[in-house]
Amino acid sequence: MRTTALASFAALAALILAAPPATADVIEVTPTGDLRAAIAGLRPGDELVVRGGTYTMSSRFGVTIVGTAAQPIVIRAADGEQPVIVRPNADQNIWDLERAEHVTIRGLSFRGGSAGLRISAADHLTIERCEIADTADVALRANDGGVTYRALLIRDNHIHDTGGTGEGMYLGCNNDGCRVVDSVIERNYIHHTNAADVTQGDGIELKEGSAGNIIRDNVIHDTHYPCILVYATAGNGPPNVIERNAMWGCGDHAIQAAADAVIRNNLILGSVANGIAMQPHQAGTPQNLTVVHNTVLHATNDAIRVSGMTGSVVIANNALYARAGNAIAASGDTGQLTVAGNRGVGTVSGVTGGFTVGALTELTQASYGGAPPMDLFPMAGSGLVGGGAPAHVVDDDFNGRPRGGAADVGAYAFAAGGNPGWPIGPGPKTVPAGAGPDGGTDPGDGDDGGGCCQTGGGRPSGAGLVAGAVAVIGLARRRRGGRSRGR
Repeated sequence: MRTTALASFAALAALILAAPPATADVIEVTPTGDLRAAIAGLRPGDELVVRGGTYTMSSRFGVTIVGTAAQPIVIRAADGEQPVIVRPNADQNIWDLERAEHVTIRGLSFRGGSAGLRISAADHLTIERCEIADTADVALRANDGGVTYRALLIRDNHIHDTGGTGEGMYLGCNNDGCRVVDSVIERNYIHHTNAADVTQGDGIELKEGSAGNIIRDNVIHDTHYPCILVYATAGNGPPNVIERNAMWGCGDHAIQAAADAVIRNNLILGSVANGIAMQPHQAGTPQNLTVVHNTVLHATNDAIRVSGMTGSVVIANNALYARAGNAIAASGDTGQLTVAGNRGVGTVSGVTGGFTVGALTELTQASYGGAPPMDLFPMAGSGLVGGGAPAHVVDDDFNGRPRGGAADVGAYAFAAGGNPGWPIGPGPKTVPAGAGPDGGTDPGDGDDGGGCCQTGGGRPSGAGLVAGAVAVIGLARRRRGGRSRGR
């Protein structure tokens, strides 16, 4: 038996040692090193740690980075350090990601250039905790013709001070020429896309044909075009969800949607045109739209307007305060329009019922000034508390707190102690861990621990020898693959 076990051990060890060695490395690069070569040399499982300092881009910086689901590639700032990637002119984009699959880019600051990041093709690309600023054009773009971008995760970024067309994010193409699907854009802080030379300057623009995306927990202000603009899905997948965002100073509408969207739990403090506008755009016409539990303030125009309706639109449980316009206005084929449980200030046009007149004083600290400081939490005893339509209550509120079925009107679920969440103001929104479906800040990265046990105090059995061989050889391979390479 002992001979058989040892033979098994020897055979298994030979097989493992003959297998290709693990090649995942941790690599460091400094401003005096070759950042382009470091990125170009990344293999599945590698981690590139970018040390603090300034990295100046001169020629075009186009890279292909391909990891796998089991061995993603990470490019990140060194702990406690700030690398700044600078392109001092607008002749090229800062970075052109020609192809990025199973890649995370974390903690880098990008400044200057034409576009900040241009993504030509991507699948499971994460861009997080980065800054993109002072660009001569759009900050982040994913709009190469014919491409389907899948599973993008764009979160916790600071995007500001763009020029030219000036969008914070330009995702997808006109007329379904390319599309972004099944992606999440969350917890970003986007502002000042409204410089004098900016011709468009949306905060987040999601083009026609993009589907199944979630835009949530972003703070967007001081834009030239809408803070958030979404088109129709063109039959490519489920509706896009726009939820729990805060916005003000939007240079056009705050939120504009053509079709196929769920718009819920958003705060709108002010915009130039209307608060939430649903209107025809390219091939999309207002249908398959749900607008529920938003809080909208507007000094001059309409809080919610839907024009040219062609299908189902639900407007329910919104707190709407339009000082000089309509709280709700609707036109087109309104036969499939549902209006229920809304409350606030303003007139209505094209609708019958579903809106109750209230007062701005039903909110804790509100004005028609169009910008913070404000606290739009409902006052105790106001008509907002329990005044909505139970059939249209959603699961959570702006803070990600469960509503528990309570039909409180507006973006917040009432709590006796006042607003328990993020105070409205410039800067990223703080989202509690576990807030809402898949919400909250993630707990960070960690390494799995490991260990090996031996039964009793005696000599290992044959099976133990085999298990020990696997553990020891695997550990050797991990250690061999884990050495740092400096560049």
